[in-house]
Amino acid sequence: MTVSMLDGYSGLRGKRALITGGTSGIGLGVATRLKTLGADVVINSHESPAQVAAVLEQVNTLEGPEMVFAPADMSDHSSFDDLLGAIGAVDILVNNVGIQHVQAIADFPDEKWQQILNINLSSAFYLTKRVLPAMQSRNWGRIINVASAHGLVASPFKSAYVAAKHGILGLTKATALEHAEHGITCNAICPGYVWTPLVEQQLADQCKVHGMSEQDVIQNIMLQPQPTKKFVQIEEVAELAGFLCGDLARSITGTSLSIDGGWTAG
Repeated sequence: MTVSMLDGYSGLRGKRALITGGTSGIGLGVATRLKTLGADVVINSHESPAQVAAVLEQVNTLEGPEMVFAPADMSDHSSFDDLLGAIGAVDILVNNVGIQHVQAIADFPDEKWQQILNINLSSAFYLTKRVLPAMQSRNWGRIINVASAHGLVASPFKSAYVAAKHGILGLTKATALEHAEHGITCNAICPGYVWTPLVEQQLADQCKVHGMSEQDVIQNIMLQPQPTKKFVQIEEVAELAGFLCGDLARSITGTSLSIDGGWTAG
């Protein structure tokens, strides 16, 4: 009997994947990779269909089933039943959505703290809770939580983000342990700095709190902890996510996989 490694890696045909925050950055990269591996991909954000139309048009020129868009506000957890009702049963959930705010704890706005925890952490819990019954009924499921190097280590001025990402790792482990006998895996990917809209948007705040120029922030704050001194590429994260969804990753669960240029090695 010949075993094909490729079949175990790319056999996502007929699987439905939901990627939150999937219209740009890491989310879109992961969504695109899963599409090319044969999955039926649904991307989510709070944007309108008109705002996402150009993204869908471009990505749907690539190999794989047609990618579709399902809008929902990830800070409004009451909307999740409607979102999943419109999508149908989900085989692969990628909790990727995230926001950031950079400010000292003493000055950190209460509402911003709560917003970051709602979107970056609680949305992952509430979506996971809702997709698990269908996964259990089929004895197959893949849950990937896009965490961060900040799920493993801290940086100043990012208290809410660091707290949320540490929480994501705990949620990952608990989910994996509770469902290990049901063919369901749950893992966290922990990227270092990836040049995405989220990172670009925080550049001005970083300059303000550190009193540095943009170039100095990039070199001395963002890339300083990464021994490679290079931004992680979206495609690297997407490739890892694609592997975790395949059958060859069926024994990988409850883990936190770093892809950070060596940041957390020390």
